[in-house]
Amino acid sequence: MEKGKITSLQMALLMYPTIVATAILAVPSLTAKYAKQDLWISPILASVVGLFTVYVTCSLNKLYPNKTIIQMSENIMGKVPGKLITLFFLFFYIHVTGLIVRDYSEFLVGSFFFKTPITIISGSMVFLCALAVRGGIEVLGRVAQLFSPIFCIPLIILIILLIPEFRISNLSPILEGGFFPAMKGAIVPSGWFSEFFIMIFLLPFLNEKKKGMKYGMVAVVVVMLTLVVVNLTVQLVLGTTTATKVYPLMNVSRYIGVGDFFEHLESISMAIWIMGAFVKISVFYYAVSSGIAQWFNLSDFRLVIWPVAILIVEFSFWSIPNIMEYSRFDFIAFPFYAIFIQVIIPVFLLLIATIQKKRESKNK
Repeated sequence: MEKGKITSLQMALLMYPTIVATAILAVPSLTAKYAKQDLWISPILASVVGLFTVYVTCSLNKLYPNKTIIQMSENIMGKVPGKLITLFFLFFYIHVTGLIVRDYSEFLVGSFFFKTPITIISGSMVFLCALAVRGGIEVLGRVAQLFSPIFCIPLIILIILLIPEFRISNLSPILEGGFFPAMKGAIVPSGWFSEFFIMIFLLPFLNEKKKGMKYGMVAVVVVMLTLVVVNLTVQLVLGTTTATKVYPLMNVSRYIGVGDFFEHLESISMAIWIMGAFVKISVFYYAVSSGIAQWFNLSDFRLVIWPVAILIVEFSFWSIPNIMEYSRFDFIAFPFYAIFIQVIIPVFLLLIATIQKKRESKNK
């Protein structure tokens, strides 16, 4: 069904914007509600979830090296129970892809394109992602190689230009309430770190399977460092008001002023968001399309790309009425929802698969 191959580095480059793209805009304010001035510590604690997710994902892939979670679930649980379990995964990824599209559209309409219908923004992005997904895994790998540096450079420039606005006093007192607030703040980003499980759809197509876990772990660490730096930047500029902002990174970009001509660089935030969102939606879109094709035993996942595009756009409107409800969902429900689907269920499958493999080896 999919004959393409990618390198382990390309997989890591795919995962980096897939996690960071939405996290750098939403996570700082959501984390600050619990951790306050210690919000930069929370991503470090949350990265444990990411490391564990990568370990579980690679362990499952090691037991079933050429299969995705849709296929291996049937081997582990049997055909009917396996089909039922994989429905949870498919619904989750369709739902989350719709949420990402909605978040992307709301950000652009609310911040830049005030009079543009949101359906135009959503539909155009899904259409572009559909073209990338139709090219297969190799096209996605090359897109990641092209866009990841372009994604990082504007972010680095933004942080450097904000250095004159830093106020070190905004970080004190450090750990005023102990580690507990920072641990509570880690709950929200842990939902994003659990998204590393989507590697399960990429690992079967690596041409260097032994390096999958290594590059997955490296991707987790780089994502963690990025979120620490972004959270620090936002806190150093906005201070206690961070928790009141919907998109703190965009707010701090308005503080940039070099001379009288280089200021109000919200366009940098928009560029980062658009490129990152394109990669993230494409990866999730690919997982959904290939997963549905495998669930129905279709010969080619490209057969479902356009029907899935309609589903994603529809879910972007069905799931959430407005951006404030989306923020509440991210803050209250998403971490537990994401961890249950992408960590707890895979751990359950891994335990059963490990027991089965041990029994098979004893019988032999």
